[in-house]
Amino acid sequence: MLIPATILTGFLGSGKTTLLKRVLTEAHGQKIAIIENEFGEENIDNEILVSDTNEQIIQMNNGCVCCTIREDLRTTLQLLAAKKRKGLLDFDRVVIETTGLADPGPVAQTFFMDDEIAESFLLDSILTLVDAKHAAQQLNDRQEARRQVGFADQIFISKADLVSPAELDALQHRLKHMNPRAPQKVAHFGEVSLSEVFDLRGFNLNAKLDIDPDFLSDDDHHHHDGEHCDHPSHKHGHSHDHGHHHHHDDDVKSFVFKSKRQFDPAKLEDFLGAIVNIYGPKMLRYKGVLNMKGTEKKVIFQGVHQLMGSDLGADWAEGEERISKMVFIGIDLPKNILIQGLDQSLV
Repeated sequence: MLIPATILTGFLGSGKTTLLKRVLTEAHGQKIAIIENEFGEENIDNEILVSDTNEQIIQMNNGCVCCTIREDLRTTLQLLAAKKRKGLLDFDRVVIETTGLADPGPVAQTFFMDDEIAESFLLDSILTLVDAKHAAQQLNDRQEARRQVGFADQIFISKADLVSPAELDALQHRLKHMNPRAPQKVAHFGEVSLSEVFDLRGFNLNAKLDIDPDFLSDDDHHHHDGEHCDHPSHKHGHSHDHGHHHHHDDDVKSFVFKSKRQFDPAKLEDFLGAIVNIYGPKMLRYKGVLNMKGTEKKVIFQGVHQLMGSDLGADWAEGEERISKMVFIGIDLPKNILIQGLDQSLV
């Protein structure tokens, strides 16, 4: 049995510790090991973020040198697994609380790049806490904050009671453009149910592609991204437009690709392989459910940075529309190149 692990990330002061304490008191009968990844915090005052020395770059077997992992985390996880095996420690799951400045990328990659870790732990999901009061400023000023949003499988918004409904609405819109995959939940003082925190299976290759349905409600063209802010679905539920969906253009963006034509497996693999090699560091999370030539099953693929995996899912159901849907979340991704390449990979 693999030990599920959850990464809890979020802005400074967003209430990660409050959420964690709440979860620990709620989690009756579950023993949870907490890893505090405190690093770089003392450097925030002088605005110089000293990069941590215990990040290590690992070479992948396709010769691509890329994957940064957190050496300190790897050591800690190995120790925990060893103690559990020997019966010295008893715990059911692990929660890694990162600091407000952490890039979740190397933390997540540690679970995939180290065989020993992969044999003991299953990365379940990345939870990101966003402080509603300071979010606009932090998202404008700090790429780490934007990355944390892009990486999230689930977003919790704290301190929502300190802002106006219009401000909250604007923030939720903004977050959805950056990451349409992650459900958003307003959390008061860490009051969230355990089912929204654990066993979310965000890294599993399952056939569920969680994109907010409003975000996909355009069927007039096959791809859609967060730049078309005048899109009707973005005014969903507003009788009037507050005019606040236009001023920010974050570097972390998402876009969705859809097609009813089948993919050619060889072409798609070549294209995605090339894209991941070139743009991998800028690709935060990507996922798709694909209609592939040569199989009656759905093909599910997903990735983090340069790590990409795919798997056969369930059969397409009788009468189900066979449509490929993909979402890419990344930093300044070359949308036109991606769309053109995906188009050319269709049969």
